[in-house]
Amino acid sequence: MTDAVRVRFCPSPTGDPHVGMLRTALFNWAYARHTGGTFVFRIEDTDAARDSEESYTALLHSLRWLGLDWDEGPEVGGDHGPYRQSERGLIYRDVISKLAEAGYTYPCFCTTEELAERREIARKEGRNSGYDGHCRELTPEQVEEYRAEGRTSVTRFRMPDQDWTWDDLVRGEVTFGSEHVPDFVLVRANGDPLYTLVNPTDDALMGITHVLRGEDLLSSTPRQLALHGALARLGIGTGQMPKFGHLPYVMGEGNKKLSKRDPEASFSHYEKAGFLPQGLANYLALLGWSPGNDVEFFSLAQMAEAFEISSVNANPARFDIKKCTSINGDWIRALDPDDLTARLVPYLIDAQVLPLPPTDDQLGVLRAAVPLISERMETLGQAAGMVGFLFADEPGCKPFELDPDDAAKLLDEQGTATLAAARSSLETLEGWTTEDIEFALRRALIDGLGLKPRLAFGPVRVAITGRRVSPPLFESMELLGRERSLRRLEVVAK
Repeated sequence: MTDAVRVRFCPSPTGDPHVGMLRTALFNWAYARHTGGTFVFRIEDTDAARDSEESYTALLHSLRWLGLDWDEGPEVGGDHGPYRQSERGLIYRDVISKLAEAGYTYPCFCTTEELAERREIARKEGRNSGYDGHCRELTPEQVEEYRAEGRTSVTRFRMPDQDWTWDDLVRGEVTFGSEHVPDFVLVRANGDPLYTLVNPTDDALMGITHVLRGEDLLSSTPRQLALHGALARLGIGTGQMPKFGHLPYVMGEGNKKLSKRDPEASFSHYEKAGFLPQGLANYLALLGWSPGNDVEFFSLAQMAEAFEISSVNANPARFDIKKCTSINGDWIRALDPDDLTARLVPYLIDAQVLPLPPTDDQLGVLRAAVPLISERMETLGQAAGMVGFLFADEPGCKPFELDPDDAAKLLDEQGTATLAAARSSLETLEGWTTEDIEFALRRALIDGLGLKPRLAFGPVRVAITGRRVSPPLFESMELLGRERSLRRLEVVAK
């Protein structure tokens, strides 16, 4: 059974990939890897009006960026392709033809206005407002009359009159009464197949054994069960009914379902902000699952080893951006300094902190600064504000700037006098090490002027780094160098 597991991730290429969608991909990937099964990636792009090639490319990039590989799908291939539904039109037409021939479907000529009117009457009478089967038993003569009127028809599936129960892999036993599952549309009037047809058809033809998807699709499961049964009886696909597991909602602010419009929902936001793939994947895994024993820091490989679908919590999971950021910071600190340095370079170039290409000397300074800033970083994008002062005014780099609020608070008359005293104590130093700098400044400002450390070093920090919050001051001055440090103290004090 373990070797036979086949799961799938089948997003529509509309807009920027959503973190809730990627959580679904992650759980499917982890289950496939845990069981030694197959992870199928396919694209549901039958809605030409909304689908885009840009979104398709972003989907592939987002999965690869997170570290999720697929065994079958776009750019990988497999025995059940094509893996883009827009390329499977002949398959769907053949399936719908066989369903119609066997009596599983019928043409429905009801107009949108007629459907809305009958729904409203049903609501007022306290009846179920789903489709009422108006066209279910049309005679051939009635069909011809509708067509003679110029009416077009959708294709509806004829739902069996029964209740639907299944053992959900996440939620346990779930039942829907037959009155809540009316006949549904498989094909639009223009002949385009809908999700209701293509999704279970592909699952059947691709031998999918486990369907792990969002809770929002729970109510559509009876339809899929019915269609899978019809396809099996017609000999379409493997004939194996997949097991369903519905993953919990991902909630945003105010305990509302996270939507594509929420700032924290967009995958590209996290990549641009400087989240690590390991950090984001780690946090997404915690949205409804954990390896137990209060462990919250783990790799993809460790997740795959521990992942059991039965351990997924059915309750909604809240997306906490602070916790996500904190876990990302833990991953930053877990990186080798050389690795972290290399990852920072693109962000620093993008922020014009470093030129393109950076010099070897600049890369050396950055590598030396990494241990000073890694403990303070939660995203790679924060590095620009922390190390920009080290490269300011160099060719291709931003000019040095003082934060105006910080300057106003610390560079008053007393502050500039502190800078003058600091410069006088430093310009006679023979060495320029962290220890030399700290000894000279403490002797001049704390012992000599009687200042408390905050008042002594605050103005110096702003003059050197441009900000009140920076990497450790004495180490920063050693990296900046004697000449540039003294020049900044002199210029800012004027």
